[in-house]
Amino acid sequence: MVPGLGMAALGAAGVLAWAVRGRSSTLLAHSVWKGPASRRVIALTFDDGPSESTPALLEMLERYRARATFFQCGYHVRRLPGITRALVAGGHEPGNHTDRHPALYLRSPAFIFNEIAMAQEAITEAAGAAPRWFRAPFGARWFGLEAAQRALGLTGVMWTAIGRDWTLPAPRIAARLRRATRPGAILCLHDGRELAHNPDISSTLAAVAELLPWWREEGYEVLTVSELLASRAPDGPSVPSNGRARR
Repeated sequence: MVPGLGMAALGAAGVLAWAVRGRSSTLLAHSVWKGPASRRVIALTFDDGPSESTPALLEMLERYRARATFFQCGYHVRRLPGITRALVAGGHEPGNHTDRHPALYLRSPAFIFNEIAMAQEAITEAAGAAPRWFRAPFGARWFGLEAAQRALGLTGVMWTAIGRDWTLPAPRIAARLRRATRPGAILCLHDGRELAHNPDISSTLAAVAELLPWWREEGYEVLTVSELLASRAPDGPSVPSNGRARR
C-alpha cells in the first residue's frame, strides 16, 4: 500500500469511528450530549425499558422529587404500556430508543427509519404524545439517521457520562456518575437490559438510591432532558424546543 494512502485510510477510519460513537459528533445526525452549565441541574436518563422493575425506580424518583427521561424500546412499550403511562403521569418523559434495540451501524436508511418509526408509534400510543428525543442503541449513529430523525421530529441525545450499570456493581456505578456530575450533565443508566423480560437491574436501583440523596445534598436538581435544555440563568443562552442552542 502507498504510505500516503494508508495514512489517509486510517484518518478516514478514525473520523468515521468518531462520527458513529463520538458523544459530541453531529456528522451523522444532530444530537446533544450536555445542557447549559448556568444552573446546578442535571438530566437523568434511562435506556432499554420499560421493564418490570421500572415502577420501583419511579417510586424512588418520586421520593426525591426527581424527574427523568426514559429512552424506551417499542417492543417493551407494547408489552408494558401501563408503565409508560405511569411514568408520564409522574412527570417524566419518554424518549425513543428504537423498536427492538438493534445496532444501527451498517444498516440501510430504510431499516433505521422503520425501527425508529415503529417505536415512535408505540410510545405515542401509550404516552399520549410523540417523543421529542432519540437515543441510538449503544450510542452508535449511522448514515440515514439524520433523515429519519428529521422526518419523525426527533433530536438525538447522547450523554455526558454513562454508568455502565449493565456490568458494574452499584458502588462503582455511583462513583462513576458522582465524578461526572457537573452543571448541565446528561447521565445515562438503564431500566432494562436490551430485549430481556424482567431483567435484573438491582445494581442500577441500588446506585440510584445512593445518588439521589447525594445529588440533593450537593444542591443539584434532577430534571428531564427537555427541562435541562430549557434551563438557563437569567442572562444565559436559551435552548428552543428543537434542542439547538440560541445565543
